[in-house]
Amino acid sequence: MGRLTPGFHRRGEGRAEDADEGRLPPGQYLTHDFPVLSAGPTPDVGTDEWTFTVQNETGDELTWTWQEFMNLPQEHPTVDIHCVTRWSKFGTTWTGVSLDTLLEDVETAADYAVAYCHGGYTTNLPLEDLTDGKAWIAHSFEDEPLAPEHGGPARLVVPHLYFWKSAKWVRGIRLTLQDEPGFWETAGYHDYGDPWREQRYSWS
Repeated sequence: MGRLTPGFHRRGEGRAEDADEGRLPPGQYLTHDFPVLSAGPTPDVGTDEWTFTVQNETGDELTWTWQEFMNLPQEHPTVDIHCVTRWSKFGTTWTGVSLDTLLEDVETAADYAVAYCHGGYTTNLPLEDLTDGKAWIAHSFEDEPLAPEHGGPARLVVPHLYFWKSAKWVRGIRLTLQDEPGFWETAGYHDYGDPWREQRYSWS
């Protein structure tokens, strides 16, 4: 379930040799652009006001300011990403902080997490899909500060799941004992969202 599959040319623009490498999930097409898809307007969030909070199931919290977050160990994952609208983008490079680092000092018995964002967006994930090098809070894309339309100043990046799980404008992770479906999940999208199993919708 934790497979890492280390988006906008038109359908059919993906190279056959890329698909032959087994990097393109079923039903996807390759793009070299990066489409902008959002559930609502782009929030205006400055780094002077940005914070990130991890809350466990008992309500205990750890919070980082932007400067504290930037002082944490930074990683530079290069990963393929896959949107539920069927585009995939290969070899994207991000800079950010691993969820392993952010969760290191958190005491929890939780099995699930809810990412919550400026603008009210939420999405749910099993906690194991955020750990062991599978997820980051990213502030840069291709060595440039993350643009607001792509989730800046910081977004969640969980590349082994459909990209709606990589919540834009993220401001915290809440750990839960029970699964709590988020914005798109309550609207009929799949609860988990594995692109390799084409888990696009709840009836998939």
